[in-house]
Amino acid sequence: MRQSLSIFTALVLALGFAGCRSKNELELYRPGDMKVWETSNTSVADEAAESRPLVEIETSKGRIVIELFEEEAPVSVANFLQYVKDGFYDGTIFHRVEPGMVIQGGGFTETMEKKDTRDPIINEAGNGIRNTRGTVGAARTMEMNTANSQFYINLVNNSGFNGDGVTGGYAVFGRVYEGMSVVDAIALEETGTVSGMRSVPLDPILVLSARQVR
Repeated sequence: MRQSLSIFTALVLALGFAGCRSKNELELYRPGDMKVWETSNTSVADEAAESRPLVEIETSKGRIVIELFEEEAPVSVANFLQYVKDGFYDGTIFHRVEPGMVIQGGGFTETMEKKDTRDPIINEAGNGIRNTRGTVGAARTMEMNTANSQFYINLVNNSGFNGDGVTGGYAVFGRVYEGMSVVDAIALEETGTVSGMRSVPLDPILVLSARQVR
């Protein structure tokens, strides 16, 4: 079954980079809530900005707050916020967990039913913001401009996800502002194949609610 908004291809490509990470790079990945970001990221993701929107996601594992890069990824942010406003994410699950890489959600219910979405959006991967640990990106298929509701959170620096948005790349539109410890806890969940999809948490990780708080 073809998975709309899947990042499977990028995951496979990124596996080739995983073995090349140095010990020093791995030491940058600290557990717990993160307010200090790796210097390898672009400056916009390093700087605090009180004007940026915040979305609070209550999950069955705890609370995650996402800060959105409204200026750098306006289309992706507007798209995400509309789904939040519509209550679309309430009752969905994190349906993919790839330890040492990403967690992904925003498209399936607890019974693995795919939710209907709005039209796909353009790929904003060329905004210069890299896929570093804790950043949030728009999931898509192998075709460039196919992202809609699904999103992923980088567990590590996924350099293989970066690109120009034309020939390759996955667009970063936010970062985890609070709750990276919750993201890390989700990444530890046991997974298996459910309804023909691999890497699905066997104990469903529910999104209880998602709402804009700033």
